[in-house]
Amino acid sequence: MDPFRAKLVAAATGSTLTALTMTPFDVVKTRLQTQPVRPPPLFPVPPSNICCQPGSVTCVRNMSSLARPLSQAGEELVCIWDHGVFKTERVNGFFDAVQHVWRAEGMRGLWKGAGTTLVIGVPSSTCYMLTYDHLLRNVIPQLMPYPLLVPLTAGIVARSTISSITSPLELIRTNLQSTPLSPGTPHTLRSVLTSTRSLVKSQGVLSLWRGLGPTLWRDVPFSGIYWASYESWKGVFARRQKEGALIAFICGAVSGTTAALITSPFDVLKTRRQAFVMSGASSSITGTIPLTTEILRTEGVSALFAGLLPRIVKIAPACGIMIASFEGVGKFLAN
Repeated sequence: MDPFRAKLVAAATGSTLTALTMTPFDVVKTRLQTQPVRPPPLFPVPPSNICCQPGSVTCVRNMSSLARPLSQAGEELVCIWDHGVFKTERVNGFFDAVQHVWRAEGMRGLWKGAGTTLVIGVPSSTCYMLTYDHLLRNVIPQLMPYPLLVPLTAGIVARSTISSITSPLELIRTNLQSTPLSPGTPHTLRSVLTSTRSLVKSQGVLSLWRGLGPTLWRDVPFSGIYWASYESWKGVFARRQKEGALIAFICGAVSGTTAALITSPFDVLKTRRQAFVMSGASSSITGTIPLTTEILRTEGVSALFAGLLPRIVKIAPACGIMIASFEGVGKFLAN
């Protein structure tokens, strides 16, 4: 097989494996980043066996982690007794989020958006890898006199291009995985597409690129940091005569973790913008800086790192699988 086709098949293989295995971590991360702000305690002493939602609403304790504030009333639907105070139930951490999603929506809930991720992820990741490889080997070295900056520049240019093209599809996937309006109305592909059509009709086609700014703030430095780190680690192992798919996996996982830690706040901003783009609750905040200010004011600095654990747990093996497949499968097919 010629080198280009080998790389094409290798990139598609890595993208598919990553999408199928890492989707649950993406769902949990999105839920943690889009759950409502923690309210103050509602009652100093809890009424016995009473739910705190309005009398006209049925008690939904077993699925309350999926509830969001009523946009007009500004109140939560469900409350629980926790450490001496009566407060709204929340998802607290990675494993708690997994349990809540599993309880409320079953195993399928953890793979929500997997089909859309395949439709988005496989073509975009494949194009991204091939674009990066072409820029790294054929374009940037002719323009950049500093070898250390070649992978960083190639990664930045490749990610900026692909992220801009696929932003509308990413918006659909994020909304599909985000916290539903209520337990009784979980997000489905049909409902999200209906909301998307309404959004385009009311705000124009450019609204599909809402959240592109935070996406670029996240993906562009992530890609630059990742590839610069990856090529550096790969060179370190090469000087010790160590190479192959396993070395590529280790270099990819370490580099992905480093880049994810640095860019985590931008991932939160991107998810918030895209998850609530079709909700009236976010209509008053349209810019990245105002959104950042509002999050810091109401939730604190820690909110900008919400979902960090599932993101790291996802990105480390995902980057490893992707680059190991690209390097290993590509070389195998080319030979």
